[in-house]
Amino acid sequence: MKIIIAGVGKVGSILTKKLAAENHDVTIIDQNPDVISELVNVCDVMGVCGNGASYSVQQEAGSEGADLLIATTSGDEVNILACLVAKKLGVRHTIARVRNPEYEKQLRFMREELGLSMVINPEKATAREISRVLRFPSALKVDTFSKGRIELVEYRIGEQSSLSGVRLTDLYENTRAKVLICAVARGNEVFIPSGEFLLQTGDKIYVTASPQELEACFRHLGVFRAQARAVMIVGASKICYYLASELCSTGMSVKIIDSDEQKCVAMSERLPQALLIQGDGTDAELLHEEGVSQSDAFVSLTGLDEANIIMAMYASKQGVGKVVAKVNRQSFVDLVASGSMTDSIVSAGGITSELILRYVRAMQNGMASHVKTLHRIVGDRVEALEFGVPKGSPLVGVPFKDLNLKNDLLVAGIARSNGKIIIPSGQDSLHCGDSVIVVTTHTSLRDLSDILKK
Repeated sequence: MKIIIAGVGKVGSILTKKLAAENHDVTIIDQNPDVISELVNVCDVMGVCGNGASYSVQQEAGSEGADLLIATTSGDEVNILACLVAKKLGVRHTIARVRNPEYEKQLRFMREELGLSMVINPEKATAREISRVLRFPSALKVDTFSKGRIELVEYRIGEQSSLSGVRLTDLYENTRAKVLICAVARGNEVFIPSGEFLLQTGDKIYVTASPQELEACFRHLGVFRAQARAVMIVGASKICYYLASELCSTGMSVKIIDSDEQKCVAMSERLPQALLIQGDGTDAELLHEEGVSQSDAFVSLTGLDEANIIMAMYASKQGVGKVVAKVNRQSFVDLVASGSMTDSIVSAGGITSELILRYVRAMQNGMASHVKTLHRIVGDRVEALEFGVPKGSPLVGVPFKDLNLKNDLLVAGIARSNGKIIIPSGQDSLHCGDSVIVVTTHTSLRDLSDILKK
């Protein structure tokens, strides 16, 4: 597809590299010639220096006839205008990054009246990601399929865990919960495991099931942690606002710490249910006085990655049940993940780019593919896709044991149209109207029929 990216900061750069790697025809627009030059040389893409909202600049970039324009400049208004100009030039789809909370109530208007295909708020998307792991603190990350009826959770096997050394077939028999471990990351290796696979300490496992079955499984293993009720957040940012709003609406107790008095006053006016504390969140004595050790969860959301990591490590040492840190720099993300310094890591740029890439993949697949949802896990090395099962599919009614499925691929779950959730065995089969979850290391699946060997 021909894709134009206007604004190549953190998110735009990530998108440029990933979309170019997937062999899309990418053209980038930015007002910084040095950034343009670097990405053109590294990613082998076309580059135009100028304002992404300019009619003439978009013409030069080849908007006429383009499939998609993604506007990720630092200005919301510029992004919206860039999408409007692109529409007038004939671009089929447009995506705008809009961060200002004041525009939140206008998103439907933007999509319906202004013709934007997708409006994404990075801070709100990140807050939702954090909220999901606070509802299921045992997990490092939670992704959802079939409107939340099936979840995919990431969990690290710690030292002295009852899971270490366990064969998967034995695990399924002992827990009696309908769950499936569909992927395992061990060091630099990735496995789509069979029933004979043995788990080890340090493994990151990816488990699919309904929320109820996941809870039952984790309770049986003795690693279940109840939903957080008292949450401490450091950094009165936009992410903090969206996160605290959602947490307060569910009855959680929220305490927010920030060193900026004006931010504290503004946040307290907008969130009267939350308790605002003016102070330095990196001050261990302050955290102790404010009861960090009594908190169920701790979330560090300042603008400094280093400070967020240090605070998260301190909270972990104090025995906080769930710790989440916002880390944007990829080198830090890799370091923190490999060293198990904190429970969960979130990156607004990473989450935004993942959502946009998911939309691009859905566009590329087209209507015929019936792809509903796509999640990339294990550092983008494994894909978890949700397909709809159409009428006339040759897979309907055929037991899985009789299907010639590709290697390194698992059918991880089925959501029936009547609401029933199935973790499939060899005797199960697909029905018309089902939603089916497929987990695989193959990144070229475009249609449900692609799960079969040719």
